[in-house]
Amino acid sequence: MQSDRRASPFPRFLSQALVPTRPAYRALAALAAGVAAACGFQPLALWPLTLLGVAWLLELVSRARTGRQVFALGWCFGLGHFTLGNNWIATAFTYQANLPAWLGMIAVALIAVYLALFPAVAALAAWLVVRPEGRGRFASFLLAFAAAWIVTEWTRSWLFSGFAWNPLGVALLGQFGSRGMALITPWIGTYGLSGVLALLAGLPGLCARGGDGQDRIGRLLWALPVLAFAGALALVMIMPGPPAREGAVRYTLVQPDLRQEVIDDPREFEPSFRKLAMLSLPRGSGDRRVVFWPESGLADFLRDGYPAYVYSAYNYGGDPALSRMRIGRVIGPYGLLLTGAVDVVIEHGEDVAARNSVTALDGDGDILAGYSKAHLVPFGEYLPLRWILEPLGASRFVAGQLDFWPGPGPRTIDFGVYGEAGIQICYEIIFSGHVVDPSNRPDYIFNPSNDGWFGAWGPPQHLAQARLRAIEEGLPVLRSTTTGISAVIDADGIVRAFVPRHQAGRLDGMIPPAHEPTLFARYGNVLPLGFAAVLFFASLCVVALRRRRG
Repeated sequence: MQSDRRASPFPRFLSQALVPTRPAYRALAALAAGVAAACGFQPLALWPLTLLGVAWLLELVSRARTGRQVFALGWCFGLGHFTLGNNWIATAFTYQANLPAWLGMIAVALIAVYLALFPAVAALAAWLVVRPEGRGRFASFLLAFAAAWIVTEWTRSWLFSGFAWNPLGVALLGQFGSRGMALITPWIGTYGLSGVLALLAGLPGLCARGGDGQDRIGRLLWALPVLAFAGALALVMIMPGPPAREGAVRYTLVQPDLRQEVIDDPREFEPSFRKLAMLSLPRGSGDRRVVFWPESGLADFLRDGYPAYVYSAYNYGGDPALSRMRIGRVIGPYGLLLTGAVDVVIEHGEDVAARNSVTALDGDGDILAGYSKAHLVPFGEYLPLRWILEPLGASRFVAGQLDFWPGPGPRTIDFGVYGEAGIQICYEIIFSGHVVDPSNRPDYIFNPSNDGWFGAWGPPQHLAQARLRAIEEGLPVLRSTTTGISAVIDADGIVRAFVPRHQAGRLDGMIPPAHEPTLFARYGNVLPLGFAAVLFFASLCVVALRRRRG
């Protein structure tokens, strides 16, 4: 076994700073590396720090002596990474009365304790396969680590209902007018992009080692290719995307700026509706358009057949027909409205559950179609293990006593001259490969959301992940939110128009056209998993070649 000093390709002072000798200091270094890596996410968008943080983790793990050390380092990295990246969850605790607000940061930390297991497993899997302490094995370790990261990140997206928030690769998404490195996601998917980021982060260590050479000149020259790479990557990250293209369907997208403090207050229901209405009125006669309203913006129950008490506190005049009629007058005779709404599940004359839905209304106030959210948020829209947790004082964040029930999954609704719409409500848009009905591809995706729960960090992160879905699927995404950020995203993932947070406004224009189905649209997450298999096989080949030469 080589000592840390001999194994290090870096100058001694830098090696001691990056990889301290004492295990406790190494754990703190891994924690700091995770925090640095999370700084690449919105709203900070300091993507070089993500590369630095992952590179730091690679150095720590590559020189660990035991699998236990490797697992601990990966877990500490994940703890720092997910605590900072998901800090917006704590803000949700300030908008409900059943639990103290200070519990929010504890919840963030507890979630990070679980999510940190995924980087830990990725690091351990790569280390066990390659044992990178041997001379010249860093390249094979890097390949195995990127493969393992792809697989564990994909697993995180579905295990225990999944929490796919902030995949590592989202740090490589450029600003609004650029796609950055994310332009490759149509071929390898979001999880594959995360693997590419891991590979890029390992380049400094790879160049520093100079293959099998350990001469001083090689160590001094390692910075040259890294600097050249950094310059090229920076250029890609700011390179503007293709010019805008205009589609054939006119839209009006509304952001009413309904703050979370008042959104469930019955005294505010009518003022909120008037705000939506004034922002949605036609601006010309014969204005054929699709109007988009956000999730949680409309208090009215729109469907008939519920018990009278359901309507009494919410609907205009207590009558859903009157509610629909005045909505139709707002959007005009040539309009189609897609609005977030709540539907009630009635069994034996009683309300037993609710559905978070989008309802389509025409200018006559007639309901044309609906969609119910399929991927619900645990503790947000339903309380898992209610029979245990409710007696302990736990509750979900969304107002009301009824749990939400899930819908059947992605579907495409044909609205004729208004195009074919795919709908993903709020949180659903973050699940790569699960936002479109593969048998019936839409013209665009509507993503209504209420991001008012999530402070300053959650909304820009949510928008960034919606942009990745647009690039993957080659489809425009239109986001209407209560408080922002509402945006029109074209099929290249470029934000063509937006309303900032905490501003009321509307966007008007033509829905951007879709691209032809991308490779990812055809094959989904088979592509990143196949990419991971290739990386893993390449890692084994490098190991075999080293052994043959040795």
